[in-house]
Amino acid sequence: MNSNLTKQMTLVFALCLLLSVDAAADTTYVTAQRLIDPIDEELIRNPVVKIEDNRVVSVVANGTVPTGASRIDLGDATILPGLADVHAHLSWYATDTNVSFLSVSHTDEAIRSVINAEVLLLAGFTSVRNTGAGGYADVSVRNAINEGRIPGPRLKVSGSSLGITGGHCDQNLFPKQYGMKNDGIADGPWAAREQVREHKKYGADLIKFCATGGILSKGTEVGTRQYTMEEMQAIVDEAHTQGMKVAAHAHGAEGIRYAIEAGVDSIEHSSLIDDEGIALAVKNGTFLTMDIYTSEYLVAEGENVGFMPEMIEKARYVHERRSDIFARAVDAGAKVVFGTDSSVIPHGTNAIQLSRMVEYGMTPMQAIQSATTVAAELLEWEGQTGAIDPGYFADIIAVRGNPLEDISSLEDVFFVMKDGHVYKHAQ
Repeated sequence: MNSNLTKQMTLVFALCLLLSVDAAADTTYVTAQRLIDPIDEELIRNPVVKIEDNRVVSVVANGTVPTGASRIDLGDATILPGLADVHAHLSWYATDTNVSFLSVSHTDEAIRSVINAEVLLLAGFTSVRNTGAGGYADVSVRNAINEGRIPGPRLKVSGSSLGITGGHCDQNLFPKQYGMKNDGIADGPWAAREQVREHKKYGADLIKFCATGGILSKGTEVGTRQYTMEEMQAIVDEAHTQGMKVAAHAHGAEGIRYAIEAGVDSIEHSSLIDDEGIALAVKNGTFLTMDIYTSEYLVAEGENVGFMPEMIEKARYVHERRSDIFARAVDAGAKVVFGTDSSVIPHGTNAIQLSRMVEYGMTPMQAIQSATTVAAELLEWEGQTGAIDPGYFADIIAVRGNPLEDISSLEDVFFVMKDGHVYKHAQ
């Protein structure tokens, strides 16, 4: 057989193989009245989204669906990419207080996380960053989701939060004679490095540490810095060496500045950030997670849930200042990313915060971007999540109405597709 004939036969064989693979692909078309594109910041009319297996292949305005093709017609709905919440605690409920949580085991945390992962997915959150869980329960849940064993969002997980003895992340209320501390407690730079290495060993994707006091911790001042600069720098250096991002729980202005200067990737809560901190965040490209609905919820519902009076007072102090601070951060061009601290608020109500973000200074498109394109950048899933575009995962949600006109419509998601699989389609 001559070489030209061999080459021709090889080419024909390869072409047949490609055609057979294409024919075997599971192709679905999703249609609706509108599509929100957060990349180009536009509204696409009458979109036709072609999906093969778990990826978007094409998006065509006013397109047509081939005769006989598999089609999901969502009617007069608006479709948009699945949302992301970059600050959630799947292992906790909004009814947990600093007394009731003492009876929650690591096994309980894993089971709760399975339940709450599905709740967030069905609410339209197809990507979630879990920022704190005991016993690496969130690692196990992430793995089970990735293996297709349980339904849930794409997860990035932190394991237990690092903190100083007696700080916000060490809220073990037993007397000293019991000798008990929370997971992740590390005093001094080398102890902190050891914790980072352990987290990497057991499968955490990122490191979260407490740089200040908090609202829901007994005996801590919400604005007071915790950890020294040397300790923060050790955590960040070790985590980045291990290829892990770092999130810093920080309410107070000094702790926020310390954490940004130490090189963290995101500030969680950012409640009392000052203009110097905002400017520093903009300069360094540090993401600001600003859970502005949480303090509102705590002021309204904290007493009914059973939180201590000192916690409710801290929530009130923060809430009275947050709207102005949020507006200044947005006006300055900071990377404000969507995170709700869900578990403090009930899981599944996360999208309520979008209306507050618009009320306090964002446009509806900016609010949507905070939970799509901006979140994808922080999660390092750019080009994968955060948009309905060729090559992206087929993570698509739908709502009735137009969120660009009424952002609260995102509080009632009736269709959820993640990875090309439909998890919810209410009529």
